[in-house]
Amino acid sequence: MVTPTVPFSDLSKHSKRVAETLDRVHRVHVKRRDGEDLFISTARHDRQREETADVAARMVAALLASDEGVRAILHALPAVFPWVRHLSLDETQEFVQELVEATRDAVDLDVHATLHQVIVEWRATARVLADPALTAQLTRALPDEDHGEVVVL
Repeated sequence: MVTPTVPFSDLSKHSKRVAETLDRVHRVHVKRRDGEDLFISTARHDRQREETADVAARMVAALLASDEGVRAILHALPAVFPWVRHLSLDETQEFVQELVEATRDAVDLDVHATLHQVIVEWRATARVLADPALTAQLTRALPDEDHGEVVVL
């Protein structure tokens, strides 16, 4: 279902209509000119989204507890994150572990930025690894430079 969009001014000018829309679709995108857009949702809808994330996180964590589950996740991962094909097996496993931990933080602590950060950072790593010239440039040894005596305070 597409989330309806209303201008910010409708919250004050047509609040009853916005509330009726929320009763019908449970989530509304509020477009703002002078700030970040907002989403308003019903409490029930928000609780259901939290439960969905919690179930998904628990399911992945449970799968990771067995070798068969780990294989299933590693097999399914490219369908969700096609760029993982550029990661080594160790990197992919590290990504999955960080993904599970960040998903748990989103559910348990209501901290969603960490999950976004994990995905963005691993996607950036895959982007570097997908470009052999960039990988060579970023992984080459740094020149030995003498910066003089280091004073420890």
